[in-house]
Amino acid sequence: MTGKKIPSDLLTVIGLVLLTDLFVLTPGLSETVFRNILGLPLVLFLPGYALIAALFPAKSDLDGIERTALSFGLSIAVVPLIGLALNYTPWGIRLLPILISLSVFTILMCALAYLRRERLPEADAFEVPFREMAQGLKAEILEKPEPGLDRALTIVLVLSILLSVSTLIYVVITPKEGEHFTEFYILGPDGMADNYPTKYAPGGSGKVIVGIINHEYMPVNYTLEVRLENRSIPLPGDMQQIALAHNETWEKPLTLTPSLEGEDMKLEFLLFNETDKTTPYRDLHLWIDVGSNET
Repeated sequence: MTGKKIPSDLLTVIGLVLLTDLFVLTPGLSETVFRNILGLPLVLFLPGYALIAALFPAKSDLDGIERTALSFGLSIAVVPLIGLALNYTPWGIRLLPILISLSVFTILMCALAYLRRERLPEADAFEVPFREMAQGLKAEILEKPEPGLDRALTIVLVLSILLSVSTLIYVVITPKEGEHFTEFYILGPDGMADNYPTKYAPGGSGKVIVGIINHEYMPVNYTLEVRLENRSIPLPGDMQQIALAHNETWEKPLTLTPSLEGEDMKLEFLLFNETDKTTPYRDLHLWIDVGSNET
């Protein structure tokens, strides 16, 4: 059996793996919906199918339903194990290492499956008969002499299955939008939510870190304003207008030099969005003392 052609099911698996890699790694293609459509089988089915093909190369080992069920189950088991192994490597659990690991594992298992099937008599080696299945389906729908009602029901059944699969794919790749909101926060000079500068000497300065995270499911143009006792404090130009895409984070240090002296003065951090320039969308404040009693 030397030189036997590669079985069509293994070729299909390898082709899907390479196609998924192409859509994930190529700029432009990686933003399309096909990336998610192809990514699901790579995570949930193909690794398990390739492993089953390598472990059980003969037709008599497992039937089609058992192979399909075990392919899903083993994929769910194999993928976390690969992720766990990556966690202890310098590459970590990131997109590119996971993609390469799953692709290499699946292709290696397909190669092993091919070598094991090659040692079996051709009649005993497992292979998915794609052509025979397509021809049988065509004969069942178009050529088999059946009453008109039975043929119509068969066509409706096939279309229903295709519609159900399409609906499932759409639901999976189109996640429901969550709540629309913006995170607005200030941190102390150490990047923690404490140790805020609240005591100032006359003419002295203090530093805080201002952060914004856009969860609005659309790009937003924000305006930042800082006020001390309702008097605006000048800000650097790059901190006045902030444009953020969905899920984008903006964080910068801000040095404050209060121009007023007094106790328990309200230092406000006001964030406006593009919808309303007069009413703050988010606001934060600190109570500060500026004068001879600072510590």
